Amino acid sequence: MRGRRRKVAVPIVAVDTGGTFTDFFVLSPEGVRSHKVLSTPRDPSRAVARGLKELGLKGAYALVHGSTVATNALLERKGARVAFVTTAGFEDVVEIGRQERPRLYALEPRKTPPLVARRLRFGLAERVGAGGKVLRSPSAAELKALRRRLRRAGVESLALSLLHAYANPAHERLAARVLKALGKPLSVSSEICPEFREYERSSTVCVNAYVAPVMARYLRRLQKRLRRPVRVLQSNGGGLSVAEASRQAVRTLLSGPAGGALGALRAAEAAGFRRLLTLDMG
Repeated sequence: MRGRRRKVAVPIVAVDTGGTFTDFFVLSPEGVRSHKVLSTPRDPSRAVARGLKELGLKGAYALVHGSTVATNALLERKGARVAFVTTAGFEDVVEIGRQERPRLYALEPRKTPPLVARRLRFGLAERVGAGGKVLRSPSAAELKALRRRLRRAGVESLALSLLHAYANPAHERLAARVLKALGKPLSVSSEICPEFREYERSSTVCVNAYVAPVMARYLRRLQKRLRRPVRVLQSNGGGLSVAEASRQAVRTLLSGPAGGALGALRAAEAAGFRRLLTLDMG
């Protein structure tokens, strides 16, 4: 492979957990090397810890982790029991969607069930205009009543997405302060995805609420085993701290595939290719 090899002062260890194998790539002052161990799907952190032990690394090193934990939780529908809180009258936006039909001429189309069941969607009497102007503020009594309903619902995670919160997040922040007393993971749309279009923002925050508890539990186990800082690869190829990846797990949905695509790009550039076709098979 042509091109100048990157020199590093401290070893960089990249780990990718797959369904069958967990792969390791080490870039150090002495050169590069790779390693592979069988994955442990019930607890991927076990394979990560075993592989690092087998590598025999001493002293300080940077650890970057590509993960499919959030991806698999979403695809296999093994996420948390989520409650969706939105502006009253918009509870069904996550089910109505954009009216897109994957099979346009299907006589009996089948829609994928929403992540949040209808009985776990709650409306709050409030309204912010598209320009950010407050049209109706939620009352303290309404917020407390909402909190009681959510406590009775027995949910594991909360998704909060109020109308036009991207333009003015004041009502979301107020509601978040009240709902934090429930002691459940809380995903707030103006923090997760502060963009216009209600379906996209609401569905994104629901996905985050669905996978974040799963990802957080995994990362806690991983840090307990490793006892060192970890950077988690996110879908755009950048890195997240463990705290960020636990709170905003939706940003890791394409963590594993992103690593393969970036690796192929860098390898092609080093070899002098400007056009490439790459394949990542799990």
